[in-house]
Amino acid sequence: MKKILVLGFVACIAISSVVKAQDNTLTKKEIKQGWKLLFDGTDLKGWHSWKRDTVAANWMVKDGQIQYDLSNDRKGEDLVTDGSYTNYELQIQWRITPGGNSGIIFDIQEDGKHGATYQTGAEMQVLDNIAASDNKKPNHLAGCLYDMIGDATVSHPVTPGEWNQVKIIQNKGQLTFWLNGTKTVDVKIGSPEWDAAMAQSKFKSRGFEDFMKVQGGKIAIQKHPGASGWKNMKIREIKD
Repeated sequence: MKKILVLGFVACIAISSVVKAQDNTLTKKEIKQGWKLLFDGTDLKGWHSWKRDTVAANWMVKDGQIQYDLSNDRKGEDLVTDGSYTNYELQIQWRITPGGNSGIIFDIQEDGKHGATYQTGAEMQVLDNIAASDNKKPNHLAGCLYDMIGDATVSHPVTPGEWNQVKIIQNKGQLTFWLNGTKTVDVKIGSPEWDAAMAQSKFKSRGFEDFMKVQGGKIAIQKHPGASGWKNMKIREIKD
């Protein structure tokens, strides 16, 4: 009887050790490693709408997620972090409705000169690869560096409505993206590969003169057709 009780106790410990952490929280280990939450699952503290002091009605918190409210689509623009970041690792989970389109935009310079987040910041694409209208170019697929680098060989989003896992590392000009464990982008800003991709992109055009000229800035999730959901958003600044 004692052996059975001991074995049962050990089994309970083993099961509890593999239980996933609660959404929008950090473990003690993550806190020690320097991770910070960008979203705590309850409110939009730490965020604002593009060129506003507050969050517009097109963004809301529901079911422990940041969700896009299509019924208030005309009320505001992209959702932007209050803080600016230079060298960091960013992790996010996102899901999207069928046909949906959004993005994670970073190195944003929020000032009076620019009319949109993407005029200064690059984007990791968020997309339903099958049904979204913006699926015609290979580097417009989910997980790609939008209009620059990536294609269907590395873009493997899950079914719309399910959760995708993103990791973005920016460190001293080196950009590395992962989508659901697959590396989708690995490029140095200003390298020959970067310059070649820029030359073939829309970012060579008028209106993008300041695109990615500053390595560091605010981070945004994009307003775009199709509802989106976001959770487990955390960032760790790289000090080295």
